[in-house]
Amino acid sequence: MKPVALITGAAGLIGGYLVRTAPRWVPDWETRGVTRQEADLTDRGDVQRLWDRHRPDLVIHSAALSRTGLCEQDPAQARRINVEATRVLADLARDVPFIFLSTDQVFDGAKGQYVETDAVHPLNVYAQTKAEAEQVVLDNPAHAVVRIALTAGTSPTGDRSFVEDMRRAAGKGQQLTLFTDEFRCPLPAGALVRALWECAVQRRSGLYHLGGRERLSRWEIGQVLSQLYPEFRSCLQPGSVAAYHGPRRPPDLSMRSDKIQALLSFRLPGLRQWLTEFPPDCIDPWDYPASVTP
Repeated sequence: MKPVALITGAAGLIGGYLVRTAPRWVPDWETRGVTRQEADLTDRGDVQRLWDRHRPDLVIHSAALSRTGLCEQDPAQARRINVEATRVLADLARDVPFIFLSTDQVFDGAKGQYVETDAVHPLNVYAQTKAEAEQVVLDNPAHAVVRIALTAGTSPTGDRSFVEDMRRAAGKGQQLTLFTDEFRCPLPAGALVRALWECAVQRRSGLYHLGGRERLSRWEIGQVLSQLYPEFRSCLQPGSVAAYHGPRRPPDLSMRSDKIQALLSFRLPGLRQWLTEFPPDCIDPWDYPASVTP
């Protein structure tokens, strides 16, 4: 029998790609994606029944309440989903590899180019719950936390990625203000999940950063995406995070991914490189065909 990989958040952006790409990257594994319809991860009994039903040999936990606005509106719910559900799953998976997906937002963005040994300083409820869940997971030395960067891709529901948000706004004719002084290391979803599968097969543990090779401002990201989505060109305008009125935004969440890069069989791409080298006729431009190795 094939070993079983359990993927939570299968209807989300990363979970969806993990399930879809499993036959390509881990053909010797049986992958079982879990959505909210199958199990309420905040219900301990539901989670126990899920575990008994699948008896996984690996868990990649990508389910989360990740919309920062929703987390601010209901911090208790954010904690139930992002911390307590993680605690229950990690406990059940105490004897099997467990990969928890965290976020670059655990940092305050004051310096950028963060490495795994840098101290966290979350600025919002979402980041706070992720930082707390990291500690829960890392209490088991056999488990792993992967902090992921801004991810470009298309989700099963069509509403889980920043690219989908931008396309939806552009379709409505809305103007999009992109900051020239807010920085990230965006990574295509296909490359991100290939890296996750490689780490899972290697049974890696500990803390890792996983982002693209380029440090780009939000404005630069928009300009790069305009090559793929021409409808963006008429609706993007530059702005400054200094003029933003709302919850505090970390100005520079760029991360160094040297530690995880040393484990991978391929070179993590940057966003510009990806769109330059990717075959233009692919159905999903953010997927990662086996024939392409940047």
